[in-house]
Amino acid sequence: MTFNPNADVSENKARRRGRNAAIAGGSVVGVGAIAVMLLNMFTGVDLSGFFGGGQAAPAGGSQSTNGSVIAQCETGADANERDDCRIASTSLVLDDFWAAQVQGYRAPTLTVVDGSTPTPCGTASNQVGPFYCPPDEGVYIDPTFFDLLRQRFGASAGALAQVYILSHEYGHHIQNITGIMSAHPNNGTGPESNGVRTELQADCYAGAFIADMAEQKDDNGQPYMKAPTEKELEDAVNAAAAVGDDHIQQMSGFTNPESWTHGSSEQRMRWFATGYKFGLERCDTFSVAGGDL
Repeated sequence: MTFNPNADVSENKARRRGRNAAIAGGSVVGVGAIAVMLLNMFTGVDLSGFFGGGQAAPAGGSQSTNGSVIAQCETGADANERDDCRIASTSLVLDDFWAAQVQGYRAPTLTVVDGSTPTPCGTASNQVGPFYCPPDEGVYIDPTFFDLLRQRFGASAGALAQVYILSHEYGHHIQNITGIMSAHPNNGTGPESNGVRTELQADCYAGAFIADMAEQKDDNGQPYMKAPTEKELEDAVNAAAAVGDDHIQQMSGFTNPESWTHGSSEQRMRWFATGYKFGLERCDTFSVAGGDL
């Protein structure tokens, strides 16, 4: 239970958009496809075509341009019950947190994807995973992605792990609107690359938010969320470890640090913990020497 049951989350601005889709069968989603999902977990690049795997197949339904509200997502009890409402409600808390940290903060759009939907950064779907798209300042996430992680990879995808994943994507939004992304553009791959530093900073931002999330309150003075338990923190750290480049590569049968784009499992856990313990002021991954990263 992450949210206070009586918290008012009705003002969240998340929208559901997409086309209902069938998840590809077990013969398609093997280790290679799962690695693609994890590699893409925090990016907007769909690499699944390189593995020859199938995509989620349309199964009817209509495409909505603006999307619809998340139905029956009014209270913290609703957020505790359903992944989609938890995502939408967490965005409300994230906006409050970052509005107090960044002058002139503007919120990203949050799209809860139903099957698949086009974006300026490519198709959003559960096989691509959650990502932030800078051109439209949008975060896209299909809640069924968590089911894939649970059922076919065994990774933690509990309540706080989901909060970690969404808050990481919000971290990329902060990097975008504050100029960090433009100041540290893509310079290739590798353990000391800007890409790795960008991802580790977003992990640190996520840790700082989770440490503070119980301080954000609704209009009635009720804290939206409860302070995380030790078990929930373990779940979030497990999720950070699951998306380490070394862990993903080991699952795929190779290890090549020069191809890293997100950092090792140890780095991701450590930078999440740094943000959680020490706050945003310790999240400047770009000033850290490579050996200490």
